[in-house]
Amino acid sequence: MSYTTKALVASVLFAGSLMAGAVQAQTEIKLGHVGEPGSLFDRSSQEFARIANEKLGGKAKVVVFGSSQLGGDSEMLKKLKLGTIDLSLPSTVMSSEVPVFGLFELPYLVKDRDHMVRIRDEIVTPILVPAAEKDGYHILGVWENGFRQITNSKRPITKPEDLQGIKLRVPQGVWRVKMFKAYGADPSPLAFSEIFVALQTGVMDGQENPLAQIYPARFYEVQKYLSMSDHVYTPAYLTAGRSWKKFSPEIQKALTEAAQEVQPTVYKIAAEMDEDLLKKLKEAGMEVNQVDKAAFIKASAGIYKSFEDEVPQGGELIKKAQALASKS
Repeated sequence: MSYTTKALVASVLFAGSLMAGAVQAQTEIKLGHVGEPGSLFDRSSQEFARIANEKLGGKAKVVVFGSSQLGGDSEMLKKLKLGTIDLSLPSTVMSSEVPVFGLFELPYLVKDRDHMVRIRDEIVTPILVPAAEKDGYHILGVWENGFRQITNSKRPITKPEDLQGIKLRVPQGVWRVKMFKAYGADPSPLAFSEIFVALQTGVMDGQENPLAQIYPARFYEVQKYLSMSDHVYTPAYLTAGRSWKKFSPEIQKALTEAAQEVQPTVYKIAAEMDEDLLKKLKEAGMEVNQVDKAAFIKASAGIYKSFEDEVPQGGELIKKAQALASKS
């Protein structure tokens, strides 16, 4: 083989490898979330990836990055807008980006998962999803973060007054800060990945999260008391950003179908985890108590009033969500 022929073959092979690399980069769909291995976020995302990759049939591949590998919730939302990641699973933080999502920051609004399904179909999909779209976020599916409970290292929390002076980590959303200030706590937003060390070092006395986040993150190692408050139910939203438009209609269809097909499975896994993880947290040595929900509901009236006053159509959204609780 002549030198010229060898050079030509080499250049063709090199160009081919570059093209292969470019195709691979284009077809890897990055999904980031903050959940630890075994968390509801992790299990939901892995099941979605399995279903989506079957539907994609090699056209593209969903790759999951958990444990805040791609950043915290706020950082990942920024990356969605930049197009540097493709999918993320935000929860509370959406209320800081799109005000109407503050609906899910209202204490004791969502009664159970059946109620949430009705809210999803009659409020989230027709009202909240288009609002997010206007701000550059394309929501593919509504999953779950869960019913939130309070943990701390000081004392059992039975009524709002018991939170007086407790340094409490809350997620990055304005309404959660308002809520716990109204209850008497000293709340501070902090990225999920920073909670354990903050609790371990005493920077924070407590935090609030669903059991499906509390146990996988091993908060039981640095918290003594678990107070079952169910104070807020937080959905999670499988969300795309700028890169969504680069995908072909076939890929978009596969991802959207997978995101919605996995929704019933997410709720089923979540319910099972709530029961199983409560037992495990007790076995791990946490002292568990029930709160006086009536007292917390009474202390929450100001939060509802603020939402009505500050968010356009806030009062209408509240009434619509409450009305859906009584439907069968």
